[in-house]
Amino acid sequence: MPHSQICMSKLPNTGTTIFSVMSALAAEHKAINLSQGFPDYDCSDELKALVNEAMQLGHNQYAPMPGLLPLREAIAGKIKDLYQQHINPDTEITITPGGTYAIFTAIAAFIHPGDEVIIFEPAYDSYIPNVLVNGGKPVLIPLSFPDYHISWDEVRSKITPRTRMIIVNTPHNPTGSTLREEDMAELEKLVTEHNLLVLSDEVYEHLVFDGARHESALRYPGIYRNSFVVFSFGKVFHNTGWKMGYCIAPEHLTKEYRKVHQYLCFSVNTPMQYGLAKFLETPAHYLELPAFYQQKRDYFLELMKNSRFTPLASQGSYFQLMRYDRISNEGDKDFAIRLTKDSGVAAIPVSAFYQNGKDDHVIRFCFAKKETTLEAAALKLTKI
Repeated sequence: MPHSQICMSKLPNTGTTIFSVMSALAAEHKAINLSQGFPDYDCSDELKALVNEAMQLGHNQYAPMPGLLPLREAIAGKIKDLYQQHINPDTEITITPGGTYAIFTAIAAFIHPGDEVIIFEPAYDSYIPNVLVNGGKPVLIPLSFPDYHISWDEVRSKITPRTRMIIVNTPHNPTGSTLREEDMAELEKLVTEHNLLVLSDEVYEHLVFDGARHESALRYPGIYRNSFVVFSFGKVFHNTGWKMGYCIAPEHLTKEYRKVHQYLCFSVNTPMQYGLAKFLETPAHYLELPAFYQQKRDYFLELMKNSRFTPLASQGSYFQLMRYDRISNEGDKDFAIRLTKDSGVAAIPVSAFYQNGKDDHVIRFCFAKKETTLEAAALKLTKI
């Protein structure tokens, strides 16, 4: 077989992610890294102690394929309390090595060659490659700038007999926008009318601000019956390097999901599951997160109020978008690179989240950082 045939790429247009590029650039120039979405502070000492205790007690072999039952039971209890939805821990919850893995597995289990998947842009960068590598066709719909809301009329116009799935993300990465009750009502109509699968990426579920309610797909039986709902322990408990998440889906979908899951990783880190199961016994560990992150958002905005950047609304997540039209008319990628090299602060250009490179001259900062980090970054940014 010719060498060129052996090396035929399933993702010929895919290179290194913008997150890796900007983090490497930040390291090279010793810049403050507000680009990649991870905290620069440690996770809970209590949680680390619980994981260590599990290791010391010998819980170091394979966990069951769906995940440790006490952890799945703790998740089911949390969902009942938060979203008034009764979830069967045996048949509807699967523990996964991170949220991104959970997303890929849902797509791999259900998307066939030629199936269309509706994806809203700017989009978390794994969605489109996940669809492509499984033979699906991404159908891209832009969110409406500058508040990044969904035009449901446009969604309806893009549905065809080949439409298989719609991916939603709330709170949204990279924009910090959130879906509202009226959005969920529109989504429920479409699911019912067209029998669509829904992949609901809710990894920032506890990071919703200003007293708003997280509109989970789990709240809406008409949506949930066709849904995979994805969550991340790493995002909410400040330990992204643990790569721990879970997927919730009705039993008939979970059966197919687990067929793929068992051959991708089979099972997930055992002592971490034991630790997380005990940690979830105290609801304050996640109920206090909205206030924790809103304080960081508000502090960052206060530090930046005398800068020439213009903030867009961040309703959730740990990201803050900023326009820089009062500073430069450069493209956002060029501006982000120059910002890293010349001013010592790394951010992500939002055009990187569009396939066509749509550029609204907006960059994304991550405010999941220590106050001293935010202060140092703002000191540099307010001098521009």
